[in-house]
Amino acid sequence: MSHPVLDKVEKAIPRSIRERYAHLIDPFFKRADTIIEGKDDRAMSQRTALFAFTIRVFSALIAYLSQVLLARWMGNYEYGIFVVVWVTAVILGGISCLGFQSAVVRLIPEYQSTKDFTALRGLLFTSRAWSVTAATLLAVFGVAGVYLFEDIIQNYYILPFYLGAICLPMLALSEVQDGIARAFNWPSIALSPTFLLRPVLILFFMAIAVLIGFEINAATALSATIIATWLASVGQLLALNTNLKTELPAGPSSTNTMTWIAIAIPIFLVEGFFNLLTNVDILVVGHFMAPEKTAVYFASVKTLALVHFVYFAVKAGAAHRYSQYNTAGDQSKYEAFISDTIKWTFWPSLAMCILLLITGKYLLMLFGSTFTEGYPLLFILVIGLIARASVGPAESVLTMSGEQKACALVYAITLIINIVLNFTLIPKYGLAGAASATTIALIFEAIALYATTLRRLGIHMFIIPSKPSTPSTQGVK
Repeated sequence: MSHPVLDKVEKAIPRSIRERYAHLIDPFFKRADTIIEGKDDRAMSQRTALFAFTIRVFSALIAYLSQVLLARWMGNYEYGIFVVVWVTAVILGGISCLGFQSAVVRLIPEYQSTKDFTALRGLLFTSRAWSVTAATLLAVFGVAGVYLFEDIIQNYYILPFYLGAICLPMLALSEVQDGIARAFNWPSIALSPTFLLRPVLILFFMAIAVLIGFEINAATALSATIIATWLASVGQLLALNTNLKTELPAGPSSTNTMTWIAIAIPIFLVEGFFNLLTNVDILVVGHFMAPEKTAVYFASVKTLALVHFVYFAVKAGAAHRYSQYNTAGDQSKYEAFISDTIKWTFWPSLAMCILLLITGKYLLMLFGSTFTEGYPLLFILVIGLIARASVGPAESVLTMSGEQKACALVYAITLIINIVLNFTLIPKYGLAGAASATTIALIFEAIALYATTLRRLGIHMFIIPSKPSTPSTQGVK
C-alpha cells in the first residue's frame, strides 16, 4: 500500500528531526494513510466518521458564531424566546419522522445486499412522504393548540410558535434524507445542508434584516430560519435525487408499509425519547425561568455541543455498518468494529471536554458579559457527557441489531428521570439544578445502555475492555 501522506511529511520535515522522531511520526501518518487510502469497511467508516466530524466542527463554528450574533443582535430576552421555540421545533421535527430517519439506515443496506430494488424504491418514497405528511399535520395541530390555549401561554411566545410550526415539514424531510444519504455512504449530502448550509443561510438572512433595519427580535430570527430551513431541505432533496438516479436503476416500486411501520415505531420511540432527553432541560428552564436565564443556559449547552458532534460523527459513519455486520452474521468483525467505535467516541470526547473547560468562560463572553454566569455549569455538564461517551453509540448497536424496543425502554426511563429531576431541582437550584438533572440522567443512560447491550447482545460496550472470555453468539439474527 502506498503512503502519500507519510511521503509528503517526510519531504516537508527536516531529515534530522524525521530520523530522530520516526518512531512517533511514522505510525501516526501510516495510520492516516490507511484511513485515507483504505478500501475496507473499517477505513470507509473511519473516513465517513472523520468527514462527518469535520463538517460538524465547521458547522459548530458557524452555528456558534450565528448564535453569538443572534444573542448580541436580539439581546438576552428575545434570544431566550427564540431558543425555546427553535428547540421545540427541532424536537417535533424529529418526532414527526415516525422513526423512518433511522429505519432507512437499517433497511437500505438489507435491500442492497439482497438486491431488492423494488422494495428499496418504495422505501425511499414512502419514508419521505410519511414524514412530511406527519410533520404537516403536527404543525396544523400545533397552531390550533396555540390558538385555543393562548390564555395560558405567555404572550411573548405566541407569534414565535406560529412561525416555528412552518419549519416542521422541512425539518422532518431533512431528518429522513440525512438517514437515506448516510445509508448510501454520502456524508456530504447527509450533513452539509443541515449543518453547514442552513446555519449560513440563517446568518445571511438575519444580516440582511439588520442592514435593512428590521426590528431584530425572536419573530425576525424565526422568519429567517423558515427561509433557510426550506431552502436547505429542498436543496438536499434535489442533490439526493440526482445521486439516487445514478445509484439505483429505474424500475417499479413496492411498499411494505406495515413491515416498515413495525420496524419504525420502536425506533420512533427511541428517537422521540432521545430528542426529548437531549432538550428537555432547556424546555423546563424556559417554563420556570425568564427568557434571559434560558438564554444563558442554552449558550452553556451550545458551548459543549462540539462534544456531542464526536458522538454524532461516529454514529453517522457506523450505524449502517452495524446493520451490515449483524445481518451477515460475522460476529467477530461485528464486535471488533463496535470496540473501535467506542474508542472513536470516548477519547476525542474527553479531549474536547478538557479543551472546552479551559476556554469555556471566554467563549461564553462572546455572547455578552452576563453569559459568563453559565461557566460553572460546564463543569457539571461534562461529567454526564464523559459518562455517556464511555459506552459509544450503544443505542445504534441496539437499534441496528433489532433491539429497538429495549433501547426505547432505556430512553423512556431516562427521560422520566430527567423530567422529574428537572422539575425538582430547577425551582430550588436554578440553572445548576438543570445541569445536575441532565448529568444524573446521562450517567443513568450510560449504565442502562451498557447493561442492556450486555444482557441482550452479550456485548461489552464500555471504554475499558472486559476480560477475555468465550466469544458470544448472541445478537446474530
